[in-house]
Amino acid sequence: MASVGFWSIAQETPERTAVISASGEEQTFVQLFERVNQISHGLRALGLKKGGAVAMIMSNVPEYLEVFLASQQIGVYITPINYHLTGPEIAYILDNCGAEVLVVGEKFGDAAKKAIDELGYDLSRCYSVGEIEGFKPYAELFEGQSGALPENRLAGQLMLYTSGTTGRPKGVRRPLEDNDPDATAMMSTLMGALFDLKAHEGVHMVTGPLYHAAPGGFAAGGLHMGHTLVLVEKWDAEECLELIEKYKVTVSHMVPTMFYRCLNLPEDVKQKHDLSSLDCIIHGAAPIAIDKKKAVIDWWGPVLVEYYGATEGGGAICKSAAWLEKPGTVGQAWPGSQIKILDEDKNELPANEAGSVFMSSMIGEFEYYKDKAKTDKNRAPGGLFTVGDVGYLDEDGWLYLCDRDSDLIISGGVNIYPAEVEKTLILHDKVEDVAVFGIPNEDFGESVQAVVQLKLGVERSDALKEELLDFAKERLAKFKLPRAMDFADSLPRLDTGKLYKRFLKEQYKEAYEKSMTVAELDTLLETEEAVED
Repeated sequence: MASVGFWSIAQETPERTAVISASGEEQTFVQLFERVNQISHGLRALGLKKGGAVAMIMSNVPEYLEVFLASQQIGVYITPINYHLTGPEIAYILDNCGAEVLVVGEKFGDAAKKAIDELGYDLSRCYSVGEIEGFKPYAELFEGQSGALPENRLAGQLMLYTSGTTGRPKGVRRPLEDNDPDATAMMSTLMGALFDLKAHEGVHMVTGPLYHAAPGGFAAGGLHMGHTLVLVEKWDAEECLELIEKYKVTVSHMVPTMFYRCLNLPEDVKQKHDLSSLDCIIHGAAPIAIDKKKAVIDWWGPVLVEYYGATEGGGAICKSAAWLEKPGTVGQAWPGSQIKILDEDKNELPANEAGSVFMSSMIGEFEYYKDKAKTDKNRAPGGLFTVGDVGYLDEDGWLYLCDRDSDLIISGGVNIYPAEVEKTLILHDKVEDVAVFGIPNEDFGESVQAVVQLKLGVERSDALKEELLDFAKERLAKFKLPRAMDFADSLPRLDTGKLYKRFLKEQYKEAYEKSMTVAELDTLLETEEAVED
């Protein structure tokens, strides 16, 4: 049987193509193998030991994979940082994860430098892919180093950050074990088997950002299975179809927004591309409209495999045939894990009764780094945890999600936490109170809506909206910014002081469904009867 795991495959079939960059440049398995080994030696030469930490801010480029794989054979933690984040947001993650080395792509240099200035970070351990003032060239991390496997190899760990409803990112950290990197790579191939992926035969198109848990995880798993990775830096619907045909793509990971945009292409564009190479399109990250998913299956064939999961681990999986029998389900629990629906007292609920979705992880225990309180809060007996979703299991154990937690916004497959946006806007000297929540959006599922109560005497105007948005832009990543902003005389709060967001969300949903004008919505919001309801 052919070997699996990147390092074994690179030695057995060295000349096979491992990576095709967005510009079309190709890198063979042996070229990637030697570069990964050089960087491993380079990191050790800098003094990194077991349990050390590396961070990187890069787009979907081969260098990302080089640093990632290097960390995974010398026993260190690797933290990819969302490249949309601002300087202060990056600074928090760098400080929290204890990064000893930072590798940054040139176009993210400004934000990285702001973070470094805020922390007083050691620039001698900052490397740039491209040119960033004060950073060392990326080549200095590997030039002169051996391309042979390092001695005393040890599996590292990926340490991702997932924001909580408090708005502060949480580092999901798992303990390092004395595992051989090749044995750890085997786990990736076992995961691939769940999705019917074939070893040594695939071409995997990476459509989402590698820093994200799902696109990055499936891409790494693809390399460990001997697949060729086709990297996409900026996704476009028509180009997606072109790349599938050009490279005979067999597998990819997508989010519902991508499906919607492909479906919206002109019919002649949709039909002129050969998509017959597709074996598996993995999708998740956000709810998908049933009729839209059926349309994709009709077009691409029964190749869609939906999953439900979290950075923390655990989840469910559903292949097309099963989904067509149970439309709307996100699947049954992955082998080796479990899903339970619990009430507020963490008692298990019967079939078809909605409650909090709790699950176990098949990839080991985790903690929220340096935050025991958050770690304990989402736990239930039996090693179960929740990420705040609400759903139910039918009598056959198929999971259906009713809603996310009351605050979480999912826009284009990306999680956005309103508390963080609210805490930013409230700092403006003209803002008295603010509410941020998701409203329906046909393209992205949801978009970010802000309702602002101004301080007494401050006049409403479009210019003020722009002023508030500019204020937020300096402190928040672009994807977190409100796409719409309205003003209100007051915001509904309970006697406890808690913001009554459900009222606001319901009124905006009603306005959306009735296609109300802004003036009509203002009238609805101002009625005492509606507030009391």
